[in-house]
Amino acid sequence: MLIEMGEEKRRIVERVEKIAKLLYPKAGTHGWEHVERVMAISLKIASEEKSPVDEFVLRLACLLHDVSRRKGSADHAAESAEAAEEILNGFGLKKEEVERVKEAILSHSFSGGRSPRTLEGAILSDADKIDALGAVGIARVFEYSGENGRTLEESVKHFYEKILKLPSMMLTLPGKSIAEERAKFVKEFLSKLEEEISFGKAES
Repeated sequence: MLIEMGEEKRRIVERVEKIAKLLYPKAGTHGWEHVERVMAISLKIASEEKSPVDEFVLRLACLLHDVSRRKGSADHAAESAEAAEEILNGFGLKKEEVERVKEAILSHSFSGGRSPRTLEGAILSDADKIDALGAVGIARVFEYSGENGRTLEESVKHFYEKILKLPSMMLTLPGKSIAEERAKFVKEFLSKLEEEISFGKAES
């Protein structure tokens, strides 16, 4: 259940979006397209939640959750949270609102090891992981592999070591439902892919 924003907050979100769009790469596994998908997934989960969700905080957290992500970053979630604070302080937000956005960003990362303490944080965490599943998730795995020189077999290994574990990490019921459905497609794809990989080895 979304607590909708007033007109003033909507204008702030629009201005923050313009800034954020300039800070993300256009392409890549964590580029602007990823941000747009995470936003859409987050809003869908929020609309199906029974508890109230602050749309203002959620939208800002989605827009800025990977804003400082870069190759070799030690803790992109923490760095993005700090960058978000710096950006949002220029818009006169209440300290509590800024802290809630930062908290959601801090706890969204798979590798960060932090558990969300707010519903907005749980939703962002789920949405970010859901975008690594399904057809888009498959495309992102191989996009990343191309960017980083990972082999086909290493990519398959990554699905089992990380991607297929994501449904068990969902924190919301709507998120879990979406994740499980997308994971089914990933499993079907992997079954066919491994069959074709094995065929190629048998023929060589």
